[in-house]
Amino acid sequence: MSGTLYIVCAPSGAGKTTLTRALLEADPQVRLSVSYTTRAPRPGEAEGVHYHFIDLPAFERMAAAGEFLESALVHGKRYGTSQRWIDEARRGGTDILLEIDWQGAHQVRRLIPDAVGIFIVPPSFEALAERLKGRGQDSPDTIARRLQAAREEMSHVAEFNYVIINDEFSRAAQDLMAIVRARRLRLPSQLASHRTLFEGFR
Repeated sequence: MSGTLYIVCAPSGAGKTTLTRALLEADPQVRLSVSYTTRAPRPGEAEGVHYHFIDLPAFERMAAAGEFLESALVHGKRYGTSQRWIDEARRGGTDILLEIDWQGAHQVRRLIPDAVGIFIVPPSFEALAERLKGRGQDSPDTIARRLQAAREEMSHVAEFNYVIINDEFSRAAQDLMAIVRARRLRLPSQLASHRTLFEGFR
């Protein structure tokens, strides 16, 4: 049985990266899809771990060759997901976590209808603004643009299967892990994972 593809989206500053990192540390059966991007690395980010950092001409060559499952323009930078890597990992039964924006999620759902969409929501617009300011990474103009983008992103929340309100981190992390566990408990997944057990009762 092929692995499940989880799409995780959130406005910038909602805590998506921290929550997905907690899931990956707790569940070794889930792997993170490392996207390609044309933006520069932020402090602490490593090539091949957080993103594959490439220039715009290289990105455009990959896009023209049909190598991306999805791609999007976010805050003036390009992002894309390797279709080959996703396909190979899922065929091997690996569950994949894909951190993308709503535009990319829409593209992925069109190609992989059984993908599970999860949207991370901040506790309030005011809390999101404080988180963005508190990171100390962006200028006031950039923060203003991110907050405006958050309003647009939140308008797409109804397109997702699950919504997690990241008010208290440990609870939100447990909610994310619960979605993955519940998915694996569905009958088709259990039949595939424990075929010998069920055949023993025939």
